[in-house]
Amino acid sequence: MANGLFEARPQPRINLQPIAGPSVLGMFGLAGATFMVAAHLCEWYGDATSPVFLFPFAAMFGGIAQFLAGMWAFKARDAVAVAVHGMWGSFWIAYGLLTIAMSVWRIPIPQGRWPEIGYWFSVLAAITWVCVAAAAAENKGVVTALALLALGSTAAAFGAFVGAHWLMVLTGYLFVAASIAAFYTGGAVMLNEAFGREIWRLGKARSASAAISVGVGEPGVVRGQA
Repeated sequence: MANGLFEARPQPRINLQPIAGPSVLGMFGLAGATFMVAAHLCEWYGDATSPVFLFPFAAMFGGIAQFLAGMWAFKARDAVAVAVHGMWGSFWIAYGLLTIAMSVWRIPIPQGRWPEIGYWFSVLAAITWVCVAAAAAENKGVVTALALLALGSTAAAFGAFVGAHWLMVLTGYLFVAASIAAFYTGGAVMLNEAFGREIWRLGKARSASAAISVGVGEPGVVRGQA
């Protein structure tokens, strides 16, 4: 037609790339690494050489695997999972690197006060508390796991700053409880997705919705994981 008014024009196409819930891997990684190290903090097993045997598992499963889950959470549009798994995955990688350095260069572990590690846990506690507030809009399972992690990190920060052994033992017990909550949450996300219905309750917040979001990020992509 004249002036090309009715010429065929290419139509826009949207390609969706659905993925499984990244927090299945992220929560299991968090639970596994946290439980192994926390049990040692509780003095249930081990001695001064135990960290050397713990760091490969913590760095790979709690670190790299969980960090990757945090990166995949970007596509799931789950900001809480991005922050939690990205941050705690980085922490466990750093823990592994620190343990390697202390083993290779025979760096002695400070007895009593350890302010450097106190600052590590101060950062973890501050960000995790913010994640607890954000997770309240999602479900109670994530809130429970993160609240226990935040409490444990806070206790660890104070324990490292003042050199209180009992606070580090308390940290261990709080982290054990957090690992159990994280295991439950990861299992619930996996089972509920696999069966297509709620098998393990997560206690979804009323504001949580699996509705398709329009106009933000990728059009037609469901926000969140559970």
